[in-house]
Amino acid sequence: MVNRGSDVLVVGGGVIGLAIALELRQQGATVAVLSRNFAQAASHAAAGMLAPQAEGIAPGPMRELCLASLCLYPTWVSKLEALSGQSVGYWPCGILAPRRTAPDQLTEEWLSADTLSYYQPGLSDTVQGAFWYPDEGQVDNRLLVQALRQAALDLDVTLHEGTGAIALQQRQGRVERVCTAEAGDFSADHIVLAPGAWAHELLPLPVFPRKGEMASLRVPSGAGAPQPLQRVLFGEDIYIVPRRDGRIVLGATSQNVGFAPHNTAGGVSQLLRNAIALLPQLADFTLDETW
Repeated sequence: MVNRGSDVLVVGGGVIGLAIALELRQQGATVAVLSRNFAQAASHAAAGMLAPQAEGIAPGPMRELCLASLCLYPTWVSKLEALSGQSVGYWPCGILAPRRTAPDQLTEEWLSADTLSYYQPGLSDTVQGAFWYPDEGQVDNRLLVQALRQAALDLDVTLHEGTGAIALQQRQGRVERVCTAEAGDFSADHIVLAPGAWAHELLPLPVFPRKGEMASLRVPSGAGAPQPLQRVLFGEDIYIVPRRDGRIVLGATSQNVGFAPHNTAGGVSQLLRNAIALLPQLADFTLDETW
């Protein structure tokens, strides 16, 4: 059986796949999306940082693309929230990148330890300063995926849940069909591949899954403020991402073990240890979730 009925078929239901589908639909194309599980895409598990500078992306096309994307985010988010009727938690709060050793050459982004204490009090005494990136920030990635999905549904994008691509059928250098185990084959005038970590299963691309563990804390009721942390902290071995609803996201471990979905005691312990070492007051916060 061959399913046909859209101008464009998007393989992958994460942020990238859904954003592409939504944009194409607004341009007048009929669009369908295949996804193994929208809720389990890597987009659901991320921390939502918008951090091309803090992440230290090397100069080159990728960095330029990320910086351009960062500039487009406010307008894009406003448009998406209007389409979906949902907030995506966009917060241009700025990112601090604390360091235990001051750099040999100081740049305009560098804050000394004394100056840093005004931006974020309570950091460990081992911190010698931080790089400050005021234009960076975050989005609540889970809310973002929900908003994209809702907007896509409202604009009649066809979402095929639980339908993962397992192979591509090509003819004369062109993909004619996308094969699935659950719903037969799909074809369209144009096919967009956005399967993330599953890309190597479809094409010989150097894209592979890595296991990353994360956790979130909850600000205790006696903390004095719903969210005492007002900026993302991108440390040397941990990142700490505050949410306006009182959560604090911690990430992330990284292991080359393929798809391994469960948390480990060692992974969670590492996250908590590194987070408390950077911001000691977190020791009194409530453990909220691990994933």
